[in-house]
Amino acid sequence: MSDDARTARLTAAAHGWAAAMVSNDAVRIAEFMADDWVIVSESGISTREQFLALVESGDLTHSAFDLVGEPRVRVYGDSAVVTARVTNTAHYRGERFDADEWTTDVFVRRNDRWLCVLSHITAAART
Repeated sequence: MSDDARTARLTAAAHGWAAAMVSNDAVRIAEFMADDWVIVSESGISTREQFLALVESGDLTHSAFDLVGEPRVRVYGDSAVVTARVTNTAHYRGERFDADEWTTDVFVRRNDRWLCVLSHITAAART
């Protein structure tokens, strides 16, 4: 597979994952995650199980999740780094949060599928 084809697949995965987040369907969201996925944020490290449990319970929902521009994709063999700016509206236990964040996702290719193993988010600077 060419680098252009890999980049296109990973870009499509980033857009698909954003759509899955707005679906608030834990099974659909999980399709993009490796079993050992974690997310790193200002509150520390959360596991796949913790994140998906919040979605399944309805404690965490998203009504918007949009990529700002196209993501930056870099492929390194069977690994890839996808960096993008994301704006989203989430509700956590009934409280609304609007976020403008930079995200970095590390994907690995397993059985010809790209799965995310690590997501890191940081607030975008307000200018």
